[in-house]
Amino acid sequence: MPDELRADVRLLGQMLGTVLSESGGADLLADVEALRALTIEAYASDEDSLAKAEELVESFTPARAAEVARAFTCYFHLVNLAEEYHRVRTLRGRDFSDPNQILPAVDTLPGAISQLRGEVGEAEALARLAKLEFRPVLTAHPTEARRRAVSATIRRITEHLELLDDPRANDLERAEVTRTLLADIDVMWRTAPVRTEKPSPLDEVRTAMSVFDTTLFEQIPRIYRALDAALQPDLVGIAPPKAPAFVRLGSWIGGDRDGNPNVTAKITREAAIIAAEHVLLGLEKHTLRVGRELTLDASTTPPSRDLLDLRESHRDLSEDLTTTVEERSPGEPHRQVLLVMAARLAATRERNADLAFSGPEDFLTGLRTVQTSLAEAGDVRSAYGELQDLIWQVETFGFHLAEIEVRQHSQVHRETLEEIDRLGIDGALSERSREVLETYRILGRIQRRFGPQAARRYIVSFTQEAADIAAVYRLAELAAGGSRPPVIDAIPLFETFEDLNNSVDILTAAIEQPAVQARLAATGRKIEVMLGYSDSSKDVGPVSATLALYDAQARIAQWARDNDLELTLFHGRGGALGRGGGPANRAVLAQPPHSVDGRFKLTEQGEVIFARYGDKAIATRHIDQVGAATLMSSAPSIEKRNAGAAERFAAVAEVMDRVSRERFYELVRSEGFPQWFAAVTPLEEVGLLALGSRPAKRGLSVNSLEDLRAIPWVFSWTQARINLTGWFGLGTALAAVGDVEELQAAYREWPLLATMLDNVEMSLSKADERIARRYLALGDRDDLAELVLEEMRLTREWVLRTTGHSRPLESSRVLGRAVQLRSPYVDALSLIQLRALKRLRAGASEVEIPELRQLLLLSVNGVAAGLQNTG
Repeated sequence: MPDELRADVRLLGQMLGTVLSESGGADLLADVEALRALTIEAYASDEDSLAKAEELVESFTPARAAEVARAFTCYFHLVNLAEEYHRVRTLRGRDFSDPNQILPAVDTLPGAISQLRGEVGEAEALARLAKLEFRPVLTAHPTEARRRAVSATIRRITEHLELLDDPRANDLERAEVTRTLLADIDVMWRTAPVRTEKPSPLDEVRTAMSVFDTTLFEQIPRIYRALDAALQPDLVGIAPPKAPAFVRLGSWIGGDRDGNPNVTAKITREAAIIAAEHVLLGLEKHTLRVGRELTLDASTTPPSRDLLDLRESHRDLSEDLTTTVEERSPGEPHRQVLLVMAARLAATRERNADLAFSGPEDFLTGLRTVQTSLAEAGDVRSAYGELQDLIWQVETFGFHLAEIEVRQHSQVHRETLEEIDRLGIDGALSERSREVLETYRILGRIQRRFGPQAARRYIVSFTQEAADIAAVYRLAELAAGGSRPPVIDAIPLFETFEDLNNSVDILTAAIEQPAVQARLAATGRKIEVMLGYSDSSKDVGPVSATLALYDAQARIAQWARDNDLELTLFHGRGGALGRGGGPANRAVLAQPPHSVDGRFKLTEQGEVIFARYGDKAIATRHIDQVGAATLMSSAPSIEKRNAGAAERFAAVAEVMDRVSRERFYELVRSEGFPQWFAAVTPLEEVGLLALGSRPAKRGLSVNSLEDLRAIPWVFSWTQARINLTGWFGLGTALAAVGDVEELQAAYREWPLLATMLDNVEMSLSKADERIARRYLALGDRDDLAELVLEEMRLTREWVLRTTGHSRPLESSRVLGRAVQLRSPYVDALSLIQLRALKRLRAGASEVEIPELRQLLLLSVNGVAAGLQNTG
């Protein structure tokens, strides 16, 4: 472990020990230390120590077990933030303008552009850059187990570490920081780690807004600026920028109603208003700041005719406002114009029609008028400095911040239309059908207020035929009742294995629909298709799902080219490997030819949002990496490599697909599997966690897995330390191929397999056979338990043989260190969770059940913090 990180972990651990002693006495700290010592010994292959640790946990009173679980959870939060801060420290020490410091060089946008120049020439490289799009879509899927209050405390503690790291701090300042650091760790310990009530959809909206406020709004223009510095190092900040505003945010939070009765049309409208409030306030403050700094006298920086005309147009809007600003800024026309524009942003936010901008383009036109005037007057530094940052912010976020995307299940549309056909649009429709129609009306209202770009994408879950797309447009017409319906782009979502295989046929029929034809004509033949990673993996297992998704992308990309369509594939990925998780940039570079073409869109869910965008330096690095990968994915060298590997190893893929699916079915289609799964994992208890506003199940019992949501499916296996959803079937598949040399060649040459195996190594490193065996014993099905453990051993053996590694994560030093650091402590929490589960499964009394459930939920929260990519 690096010395700086070791010092941070030691300091935070000592402070937590102090807090535990002060709060619970020396006995609490002694119990925590005793359990910690035993699990560390057990991790070093001492089975007796694990048994002793189990005995110690059993000896705790319920109250003490809860205190110990909370202590280990606090420790994980502290270790996580220390590692994150060390990552930031490392990033700050790198020179990203020097390709020699980044391996590979194409892992950054400047490196990718340099590589592209060599492959396709300067003009084509810049043309591709100009069309670059990265669209992260924030979702409220409940995989973030931390409370918002805990996250806020974590941010404060991280800031204290940064201050302690400052070499300019004197002894008095360090002492004060140390005092406040200890105080915040005390606050973390005393804060209830588990929510008592589920958040509402609007709570989830506000939580996501914190990422925008603290990170993205200020950081996005800095990302563009760094790119511009690489493109024109001698002219950055004094010439028109070459870096495009390539990031566009989307959001399902408040718009995704598939299976979530808490998301209504009213909620969707409120979500749009909250987002607009945040971005308009941010733009207003930035405009005010830039305006106040432009104290340029007209004699030194003469205004252009267009700027003077703009000032006069402001006078027409409000004589009083313009006169007041001119009196406070005499002889400073550029400042006057921007200060009035700041006031107009406030009026837009407050819905003052006399002064409000008609939309973001209206505001952008004014900013560009100021910029051109400054440049023509010779003040290029003011023209292309902070003012350009403001322009980039408007280009990225508009007045809506993030486009709200609606999602609804195709069956709901089907049933609504059937009801309307039977009863008539004015008939006694069910509440659900009325709500479906109201959603379209609300979309129209959002678009009239913020423009079509604020909410026009409509995702159709479980699209199984072209009629599912046509239904969206017909419902929009019916809801409009003769008025103009909202602008809508209906996006099919292919989720199951069967739907992925049928995707091209469905799309071919869909683009023949008149409404779709009209949208293609209006958008320049742009089309978006969404692929679901979660349900396909739950449907056929992780290996078959990965191969099916790759094949579907290849076929859809070719279909789009054949039909002269500009395709954007929308990847419905989660944080866990069973839901398409893992490094996004590697995933992009492993895609089929023409399936990306400079456009990458994906869902960012739960804990992934804060892991990737919660810190400015990490957010910058993530966007830079994904942007680079998105550019490079269509480089001739990458497309040739991926196409060649897919063809070269097609026989390997065929065997792996068939055999892994058979193995997966052997498990999940066994008689009684759903009930056994619920017994050996905390499935039902996870559903009790107040993680998000969405129900954990689609209203079914554990007698069926068909409609079980993918999140609790993945989350539950993770909690049981099995991580089955990330690897099950892979060992049998690799063994069926059998040819180690061929598999090793595939690992070297085939990015899809390399990414899969590297992700599985991470999954296996966080799984633990000793702990898993104890969970599996809860189910009284030795046949299924042994099937799981046998496949885990087989997968570990064949993955290591294929990669040539002696242990999982051997080639990933940083990640391997992180897993090693956490695993013994996760074991401690797993033993506490097992204690609660055993007693619940054995039939606890009604008096015991609430106490046991609370203990189990505390441990679930802690294990999630320890393992991190939980859902």
